[in-house]
Amino acid sequence: MNAGFAACLVLFAVFAVFGVLFAVLKEKGVKLVSGFNSLSKDEQEKYDKARIVRDMRNQCFIWSCIMFIGAVLSFFLTPYLAIPAIAVWLILFLKQVHFDVHKAFDKYLK
Repeated sequence: MNAGFAACLVLFAVFAVFGVLFAVLKEKGVKLVSGFNSLSKDEQEKYDKARIVRDMRNQCFIWSCIMFIGAVLSFFLTPYLAIPAIAVWLILFLKQVHFDVHKAFDKYLK
């Protein structure tokens, strides 16, 4: 087993588990979203929690698909194909990173 396959497989499992957690917990899953708990209760009520959780669920499933494809390609073709899979995930992940909590959740205002 090569390292690229193992890395992609582990990340696939982690993202799939989080995607399932968000799907099962629904609005209660908003507690798992980074930065949302730092808002006051009054501010939290201004945001559409169901939409936040739905978007996080979809992101986790997309990330898990990317990692699964990277694992399969690195297993059957070459271990180096895990690198583009991780690079694609990193680009998608960094597009979602915000250092300002309010800016991160602006699109979810009710």
